[in-house]
Amino acid sequence: MVIVAPSILSADFSKLGEEIKAVERAGAEWIHIDVMDGHFVPNLTMGPHIVSCVRKITNLFLDVHLMVENPERFVGSFSRSGADGITFHIEACNDPLKVIEVIRKSGCKVGISINPPTPVDSIAEFIDKVDLVLIMSVNPGFSGQKFIPDVLKKVKLVREKLNRLPRKVLLQVDGGINGETGKLAREAGADVLVSGSFIFGSEDYGKAIRDLLGR
Repeated sequence: MVIVAPSILSADFSKLGEEIKAVERAGAEWIHIDVMDGHFVPNLTMGPHIVSCVRKITNLFLDVHLMVENPERFVGSFSRSGADGITFHIEACNDPLKVIEVIRKSGCKVGISINPPTPVDSIAEFIDKVDLVLIMSVNPGFSGQKFIPDVLKKVKLVREKLNRLPRKVLLQVDGGINGETGKLAREAGADVLVSGSFIFGSEDYGKAIRDLLGR
């Protein structure tokens, strides 16, 4: 069963609580929270306080995506704020094993991510040590970008690698996900689809989520 994780980066922050309750009623199982530092990516977004506020209004899995340099510095504050999973970028750290250990010790699920230009080989030695692999299908920084089709080759390759592991590691795809590209990502082996503007920009959140699930 594929999991849909609405990215609140595209939500209306003037009524964020209502937006989260709406996607929860519509069938979302996770809430995706994009954290950007203005250095690793050219944008600034949410901090631990937002996670803490979201935690108060939902029991859904809070999927925190750290697009920040030196991610180990931020793990503690986000885990204490209520994150269930924390994903970091291989491109943003010098010691991935250290970051994995810090996240694991915080009590959160561990995710590792790569950007579109980054080869799968860069994370090959770490995928058996994490709970989730995130393949970015746009260059991170801003919502509403178009899906990069070549990324599907990476999704398929990572799926093959994960299938050989003795335990379940989820495969997530994020960026430009809509009904059409979501289908392509599912067929390539994605377990989790992150979608922002397709869901929050629609008039019917339930229909948008059903489209992502292929229902």
